[in-house]
Order: sequence, then C-alpha cells, then structure tokens
Amino acid sequence: MNVIAWASVALIVVPIAFMAWAFISVDRTGLATVRTNLSRSAGMATDLGAQPSAFNLHRLGAKLTPKGYTIWLDKLLAKLGRPAGMPLGRLLILKPALALAAGLVGLLFFLRAPSGQGFLLYLAAVLLVYFIPDLIIHGRAAERQKAIQTELPNTLDQMLISVEAGLGFEGAMARAGQNGSGPLAMEMLRTLQDMQAGRSRKEAYVALAERVDVHDLRAFVGAIVQADTYGIAIANVLRTQAKQMRIKRRQRAEEQAMKLPVKVLFPLMFCILPVLFIVIMGPAVLNVMTNLAGTF
Repeated sequence: MNVIAWASVALIVVPIAFMAWAFISVDRTGLATVRTNLSRSAGMATDLGAQPSAFNLHRLGAKLTPKGYTIWLDKLLAKLGRPAGMPLGRLLILKPALALAAGLVGLLFFLRAPSGQGFLLYLAAVLLVYFIPDLIIHGRAAERQKAIQTELPNTLDQMLISVEAGLGFEGAMARAGQNGSGPLAMEMLRTLQDMQAGRSRKEAYVALAERVDVHDLRAFVGAIVQADTYGIAIANVLRTQAKQMRIKRRQRAEEQAMKLPVKVLFPLMFCILPVLFIVIMGPAVLNVMTNLAGTF
C-alpha cells in the first residue's frame, strides 16, 4: 500500500478516534449531578434522564465544530426561521456523520485503484458532502428572505388599514400575522410572543430585523423604533413606509426586466442562432456544394 493509500486511511481513522475520545472524555459524573439538581428543582427527573444520548451527541457535535462556524450556522438557521426538524445540535451531528459516511464509501473505491487524482477527488467529495447541508439551508433561507421582501408592502397596507380602523400597532401586527400565511406573518407572531415573554418593544423589533436580515424590513423597523421613541403617529409612518415599499418593489421588477435582454443574449447566440443558421443556410450550402462537385 503506497503513501497515498496510507494517508487516506489516516484521514478516516484519525477523525473516528477523535470522535470516540471526545465521547468517552465527557464528564458523565458532573452531567449526572447537574441533571439530578435540575430534576429536583423542576420535579422532572425521569424526563431529564430520558435523553442522555442526544445530549452527549449534541456536545460532541459542538466540540467537533469550530466556534465561529457554529455561530455562522446559528445565524443561517435564524434566517431560515429555525425549523423544528433541524435544530442547531442536530445539524452539528448530521454534517460530520454525512462526511464520515461519504469518506467510508469513497475509501472503498479509492483503495481499489489508488492514485493522486483519485485522492484529490476523494477529498473533494468528502468536503462537498460535508457542506451540502449549508448549501441547502442557504438556498432555502435566501428564498425565505425574498418571500418576506415580496410580502412586506401588502402586509404594511393591511396594518395601515387596521391602525386607521382603531387598532394599536401590536393589534395590527397580530391581525396581519393571523391573517397571513407566509414567513413574514410567522415572524410577526414570534415578535409578539417575545414581547409577551417580557422583552421590550424596541428589543423585540430589533431582534426581528436581525433575525430576518432583509434591508427593507430593517428600514421599516428603524422607522417604527424612531416613531415609538419620539411619539410620532404610527399611521403616518405606516403610510409612508408602505408607499416606499411599493415603489421599491416596482423598481426591482423594472430592474429584473432590464436585465432580461442581457440574460437572454448568450443562450440566443450560442443555442438558438446556430440552429437557425443551419436550418436557413443548410439547404443552400448543400446545393452549392452539389453544383460545385458536378462542375469539377
């Protein structure tokens, strides 16, 4: 077995050994003491003791992942709305598990015909499988942000109608959240839940802007915070913001329409025009070639 094969085996054995060491080195006595104290205070000893393996796996995933990368993943999940089926702890376990499975499968194919190019392809496949969840989450988060940006003008119009009908701003937000069905409605309901849990209005609004990370929503939240601070009539703020959001939405549509000819240019030149020239000029070229062949 050559050096490349030994290196590939080491890439599999070393991470497995590190994962086993991290799992064994967990302070189980201290964790058991913490769980016991918490169960005494909450009266739920059986429930807390029912999930030790999941807790250990989450700690293991946190140890295997750099802290800065973990923070970035947490922000990415926040943009996605923190889906219940994929919490941060489960994602930290899923990514190394997928990479390990891809590494084991790739190792079987690599050991049959070891080579330098195969080794690079093997590493690239493992890295790709490790970052596939990030790409999926990033794509879905971008779609969610675009949906929020599209829904914002209509939602502001609904809130303006509710405020002019006599409701307060929180009541209008609750009405828009209950009547809506998109991600913006869910975020508004979550903001109201934060305020009900004890957060101040300013903190809840700022958390909404940071969680969603949409420029138009940030501008709207900034205007609402200033109106709340200086006592400006909320109806005027909503009317102005709704008008600006509609103008921005129309400008984005016009921008996309202006980009369309440029996007169509390359497919037109390399896919449509050659086929069109072949269909139009092909028979004439064949006739010319036949006549020239008969002449000579």
